[in-house]
Amino acid sequence: MLPNQWYVILETGQIRRGKTLGVTRFGEKLVAWRDEQGRVAVVHDQCPHRGAALSAGRVVSNCVECPFHGFQFDATGCGRVIPANGRSAPVPKVFHTAAFPTREAHGFIWVWTGEDDHRLPPIPFFDDIDSSFSYFSATSHWPVDYTRAIENQLDVVHLPFVHKTTIGRGNATLVDGPYATLQDDRLSIWVSNRVDDGTLPRKHTEMPRPDRKPLLTFVFPNIWQNRLSDDLRIVLAFVPVDDNNCVLYLRQYQRVVRVPVVRDVFNWFSKLGNNVILNQDRRVVITQRPVKSYAGMDEHLIQGDRPIILYRARCKELLEIKPM
Repeated sequence: MLPNQWYVILETGQIRRGKTLGVTRFGEKLVAWRDEQGRVAVVHDQCPHRGAALSAGRVVSNCVECPFHGFQFDATGCGRVIPANGRSAPVPKVFHTAAFPTREAHGFIWVWTGEDDHRLPPIPFFDDIDSSFSYFSATSHWPVDYTRAIENQLDVVHLPFVHKTTIGRGNATLVDGPYATLQDDRLSIWVSNRVDDGTLPRKHTEMPRPDRKPLLTFVFPNIWQNRLSDDLRIVLAFVPVDDNNCVLYLRQYQRVVRVPVVRDVFNWFSKLGNNVILNQDRRVVITQRPVKSYAGMDEHLIQGDRPIILYRARCKELLEIKPM
């Protein structure tokens, strides 16, 4: 987990008003719920009294209530009520469970992984995806660390092999560059694959900056976009469960088809196609060892792996930044 980042952890529709939701994220048990105003809260899923899971309890007003002895905790993790002591009795500060600053935006639930100093940066997303797009969602569980899943979507070398029957058709095995830039924690990638004609691939330093928008964009710490066209995008959120598991939320945003019934048919067939492609990736990625990647690990990368090299280097930098 990278510090001081807004992470997608859930889709907005997964948290229903009046219900608790227990999930594992970042290797920790968490509980999420909505308060009376519909705002989402996320705290550690353990009562500091006797260790019971708060997710097994219920939502009372703006608090989550422990199912064991009725202790109530608010969105900041502070204990508010100890029934055995009486509702008017003050709650000692030791009755506190860790909480995450939480926001809801773009149909996702985001949590902040650093200190809440009330000056948190804006939620990162793709600026040109707006309400003119409709989308469908799909979810996939991968038994690897989320870093492996991210790197797969930054990998332009694998296309003609993993996806030789789908998006990798054409035997474009030679990779020029790729031209890739990292700015403001946005990794932009222009794909320049071609059929091997016996010439050597161009280095990224030999390539002019493309005059088109990047095909792939990764925004730290865990969202990615494949810009198929101005009107058609694939977005993935790579959600860390623990060091050996992650969840991928896939969305196809489109404004190609807007007539409701036709749009639904278009989205249904698109969902089938995207699931096929994602499963082609998953089949290979889950065989990688180790299941987690990092800068300096025992892998021998090549020129075409430039986006992965940039990603690993930036992760290393972020992990080494000392808190203020």
